[in-house]
Amino acid sequence: MPSDLNSPEYRRRRFRPIPVRMLVPNVITLLAICAGLTAIRLSTEGRMELAVAAIVFAAVLDGIDGRVARMIKGQSKFGAELDSLADFVNFGVAPGLILYFWQLHELNNGGWIAAMVFAISGGLRLARFNASIDDSNKPAFASNFFTGVPAPAGAITVLLPVYLAFLGVPMPPATLTAIYTLLIAFLMVSRLPVFSGKTVRMRVPPEMVLPVFVSVVFFVALLIGYPWHILSAGSLLYLLSLPWGWKSYRDQERTLAAGAPTAVTPVQAPQPTYAPQVASSDQDDRPTHLH
Repeated sequence: MPSDLNSPEYRRRRFRPIPVRMLVPNVITLLAICAGLTAIRLSTEGRMELAVAAIVFAAVLDGIDGRVARMIKGQSKFGAELDSLADFVNFGVAPGLILYFWQLHELNNGGWIAAMVFAISGGLRLARFNASIDDSNKPAFASNFFTGVPAPAGAITVLLPVYLAFLGVPMPPATLTAIYTLLIAFLMVSRLPVFSGKTVRMRVPPEMVLPVFVSVVFFVALLIGYPWHILSAGSLLYLLSLPWGWKSYRDQERTLAAGAPTAVTPVQAPQPTYAPQVASSDQDDRPTHLH
């Protein structure tokens, strides 16, 4: 950068036009923030169904913005930071407040503590994710796993008691809802390996294009027609799949540890023929630590 801030070169670099493709993902992220803030307002007004729908809409936008950015090559440092702030609002603060206004307020300070711990756990989860992006010590297979439940999935699953109440299931005691909220918060900040599916190939064979289109339309129609059934079943299946992700990570970790080359020992002078040969078993077969 030029030393003279008033130089024409600096001013040209400072105010150069920004391509539209760099703005599109940020606009989607801002729409997600609007959805999260609207969910908070709707929850304060007692319109819980619309508040939960706004959180689901924010989760859909969160899944779109990153893929759109990679597709049109619109990634930027600014967009990454904005996305983290949006996730904290949409999947940390908003779900915690929805649960508080829905039922946790019955516990007074206890309910507020549960909602606050969930929101803080979402922020810590995002901060850890950002700090570990450039970790070069992680094994190659670890890129297919999250460390802890990701914030969007945590927000969707923590609202499971609300979905069930919308289906006519009797509301659980407020204490049980608070315990469940703290459990999801713990899963978010834990070191549990969670399958992410980021490395799954997204290419579709030509003969499967039309069936994929029909399946997507069918799923969207089910989500619109039976939102609370789909969200309840999806949340339960996701929670039940967590042990599978942990087992898959451990199996790959053990495979990597078993196939790691052993250290080369220095050549020693030959021993006398009458000396007993002692077999060496210094190889450390302990699994590597989870990053």
